[in-house]
Amino acid sequence: MTSTTTPPPTAPATPTASWLPVAAVATTLVLWASAFVAIRHLGHDFSAGPLSLGRLLVGALALGAFALSRGFPRPSGREWVSLVTIGVLWFGVYNVALNEGEQRVDAGTAAMLIQVSPVLIALLAAVFLSERFTVYLGLGLALAFGGVAVIGLSTSPGGDRDLLGVGLCLVSAIVYSVSLVLQKPLVARLSALHVTWLACTIGAVVCLPFAPALVSEAADAPTSSLLWVLYLGIFPTAIAFTTYAYALQHMTASSLGITTYLVPPITIVMGLVFLDEVPPGLAYVGGALALVGVAVARRKPRTRAVEAPAPA
Repeated sequence: MTSTTTPPPTAPATPTASWLPVAAVATTLVLWASAFVAIRHLGHDFSAGPLSLGRLLVGALALGAFALSRGFPRPSGREWVSLVTIGVLWFGVYNVALNEGEQRVDAGTAAMLIQVSPVLIALLAAVFLSERFTVYLGLGLALAFGGVAVIGLSTSPGGDRDLLGVGLCLVSAIVYSVSLVLQKPLVARLSALHVTWLACTIGAVVCLPFAPALVSEAADAPTSSLLWVLYLGIFPTAIAFTTYAYALQHMTASSLGITTYLVPPITIVMGLVFLDEVPPGLAYVGGALALVGVAVARRKPRTRAVEAPAPA
């Protein structure tokens, strides 16, 4: 008798498990793509540092509400060193550099530049995680940075300002890559949500010197821009990181990493709709070359373990 009553409760679980991770991935990609557009839009009202602090404060509070409901994490001393490094690099330097970079290049170009990070991650894994440096990795690295060079040429008809924007976006990709390699051992023991919350909070603390400028710029900014700052902190930061962590629990890292290719085209479409801007024609060639380089570098399965989509 009991054996006939057990199947009904478990039957609905299969369809739920099949579509929820896909929905989580789609949510993450759209929100992270929208962040590039929002940052570009807010460049008129907020400078790079204050915008970073505003976003991180909102994100830390929102993430904290979820993270603390699951208990307080207890990292070891070595784990705290990694957390502080990730907070300074990924949430501090990354945001300031990307925000400043998007003062000079359009949102779609910035998204394409960030996508060289999987190649950098594979390179760092070869150096620091005992992964073998392969011919595919070397070729992919050359192709990816060839694409970056093409993007730089396409966005610099007027001088150094656009080249500086390309360089700043590349800095963001580099510090993100370093941070993700450091994060790999952390999430083996701590939850991804706790790691993200602690790192985001550390990043906010690092950006506190921008507090006076944030107060001043927020006072002069229209209400719509203040709402966009809240959006950046809640949606692309708190919610998107949470949906990504959920998707990672139900999908392989390599399968999830492939979805990062969708971020630039989504960003370009959003930039056209909301900002009425698109990357220069030659930038598409550079972006495609960079993505080919990423694909070539990913040929060896051993380099996929640390790959993940890049946030904005």
